Amino acid sequence: MRATVDQERCVGHALCAARAPEVYELDDLGYNVTKSTEVPANLEEQARFGAQACPEIAIQLHD
Repeated sequence: MRATVDQERCVGHALCAARAPEVYELDDLGYNVTKSTEVPANLEEQARFGAQACPEIAIQLHD
C-alpha cells in the first residue's frame, strides 16, 4: 500500500498523525509533510484510520 498526501488540501488538523504517527509525519505547524510513502503491511490498518480521520480528504491510499 502507498499513502499519498495532497499538500494543498492539508490544513493542519493533524488527525492523521494522531491516528497513525508511524505513518504520517507532521511539520512544526501540524501540516502533513508525507508526500508519498510505502506503508509496511503491519501499519496498513493505522494508515487507513489516519486517512479516514482527515476531514479535508487530503490522503489517498493506493494498493
